[in-house]
Amino acid sequence: MAAETTAPTPATAPQGTRKRILTGDRPTAKSFHLGNYYGTLANRVRLQDECESFFLIADYHMLTTRMGDLAEIGRNIRELVIDYLAVGIDPNKTTIYLQSLIPEVTELFLYFAMLVTVPRAQRIPTLKDQLRDHSLKEPTYGLLGYPILQAADILMVKGDLVPVGRDQESHVELTREIARKFNELFGPVFPVPDALIPEMGMLPGIDGAGKMGKSLGNAIFLTDDTETVTRKVMGMYTDPTRIRATDPGTVEGNPVFALHDAFNPETAEVSDLKERYRTGRVGDIEVKRSLVVALDRFLGPIRERRERYAADPKKIDEIIYSGSARAGEEARRTLHEVRAAMKLDYFGL
Repeated sequence: MAAETTAPTPATAPQGTRKRILTGDRPTAKSFHLGNYYGTLANRVRLQDECESFFLIADYHMLTTRMGDLAEIGRNIRELVIDYLAVGIDPNKTTIYLQSLIPEVTELFLYFAMLVTVPRAQRIPTLKDQLRDHSLKEPTYGLLGYPILQAADILMVKGDLVPVGRDQESHVELTREIARKFNELFGPVFPVPDALIPEMGMLPGIDGAGKMGKSLGNAIFLTDDTETVTRKVMGMYTDPTRIRATDPGTVEGNPVFALHDAFNPETAEVSDLKERYRTGRVGDIEVKRSLVVALDRFLGPIRERRERYAADPKKIDEIIYSGSARAGEEARRTLHEVRAAMKLDYFGL
């Protein structure tokens, strides 16, 4: 699944030949989980062959809610890149870069902040979620401006498409508004990007309580070994109304079968398990053991590639620096156009 990588030479096709995408992740955890793979990573692997791809490691965005938790950010950044490589993202096809190595993005954020009113920023639906999830009474200025900084990330590289979950669609809509407003005021500098929302939706957590999440204690991670996967799967929530293996069970909404559908390529086996489960002819233990086999088969090659990439930290750093240099070229070019359009290019600087 993953292409072997040599010295990273990110794609340099001129804009216009292919659609350009910008997407990224905050380095808040050491590894991605199966929900991340199902919801975003698999799609990115596919898109890198179809689009000119920029993958952002959003360490500035981490500051909006994690100011007291920065000690491991450097290691998390490298682990994130290792996960990218392990699932098949190829730095010879994509530009992987670190947000804080692109100082131009903060200047563009400043200009965009002048185009967005406080009431408009407060209407972003995810703001309430962030306040709730992080037990905050009021947002900081940085958290309130988080979607505006996202807009600067997207438009700095002139992204045409932004792969996001449904919950982030409102952020892309704000980016579209900013691009239109800037273009109307100063001239046609930016494309108006579209959100690219995956059709498959979200993968449920192993507790059955909601989506799989890094900090919710309900995830199977790409780094989990066979023993850990087995323990998590055998303890998974299933159908709470089913007392005995001979009781008819519900497949729909059952996290065990959701993972089978997502990661078990043996469709005939999955169909058979579903039929027997519905009619009370198979127990939870057999269904879960089958899932352990399927997940271990899927995760095994990823673990092997992770181990190989992790053994060469200098190569990981080279990929980050090379991608950041490429993104920096785009940023300087965009900012030059922005300053010229705004008549801020004093003395030709």
